[in-house]
Amino acid sequence: MMKGKKSLVLGLLFIFAMTSMFAQGKQEKINLKLGYSSPESNPWHVCAQELAQYVSENTDGNITVNLFPAEVLGSDKQMAEMLKMGTLDMHICPQGVASDYEPKIAAIGLPFLFDSNEQAARLLDGPIGAELVNDLPAKQKIRALAYWENGMRQTTNSLRPIVQPSDLEGMKIRTPNDKVTISIYKALGSNPAPLAYNELYMALSQGVFDGQENPVVNIHASKLYEVQKYLSFTNHKYECKIFMISESTWNKLTPEYQKVISDAAKKFAVENRAMFAEQDKTLRDDLISRGMKLNTPDLKPFRAATASVYDEWKETLGADLLNRIVESAQAK
Repeated sequence: MMKGKKSLVLGLLFIFAMTSMFAQGKQEKINLKLGYSSPESNPWHVCAQELAQYVSENTDGNITVNLFPAEVLGSDKQMAEMLKMGTLDMHICPQGVASDYEPKIAAIGLPFLFDSNEQAARLLDGPIGAELVNDLPAKQKIRALAYWENGMRQTTNSLRPIVQPSDLEGMKIRTPNDKVTISIYKALGSNPAPLAYNELYMALSQGVFDGQENPVVNIHASKLYEVQKYLSFTNHKYECKIFMISESTWNKLTPEYQKVISDAAKKFAVENRAMFAEQDKTLRDDLISRGMKLNTPDLKPFRAATASVYDEWKETLGADLLNRIVESAQAK
């Protein structure tokens, strides 16, 4: 009798052990939410789709990245706060919003800091780019994985070509929620104010603003040519989008899955930059065909007019960091 009970117990233990081994070997299915402000016609969305496919393929389908474009989850500012709280997993975050959580990030948008997108990429992918976001996980429960592109920003308006800074005098300009951009346009004599991206087209069509500033790709993708007549290549600042993940989400992932997500963010940052560069060139002719008037002003007076922005931000950024960023940006 005792022998029979012992055999039964051993049998049950064997079944339990085998069941545990099977359960440990079976990976849990994970659904991650990725939010961003761009519409589906924008390169961010295209790259986000490819990122989602890459993640699925490299986790044997165990991680699904669900995409939420066009601010359907809320404004960029709201999504960044959701990221910090852990109610949103990932966010392609504009640098202006990101700088609310780490002021050093604002330095990327200083006026005329970069002459090209390639110059910006070298800085952001190097030691300074890492330094700007190193403290985010501990301080804000947000982790930056890669710098995506938003490109050189240009000025559009419905009144006149921008040939010199005085042409902006008194003009109502919509900006993103970015303090440095607001500083730049105040220095140029205009009246800047922030507004959510998904409200921009309507605000311009109703004359709430005279103009706005964005990269060519965004201007075209949002059909701003329908409500703005003039496009001036002011190149007043560079802007990136930072691919971020909630630290609470990051800590729930295995090291293997963390690597897949991190690798994907970096891989499609490179693709995103290439798409922006290609479209920035090809879309200009299309904007002309749609009735926009394009011009390229002499930028020297604009540089001179915005030099005060560096002094304004020196206290926030610190003279040492600001100087190192300027030197690194200008390095060949």
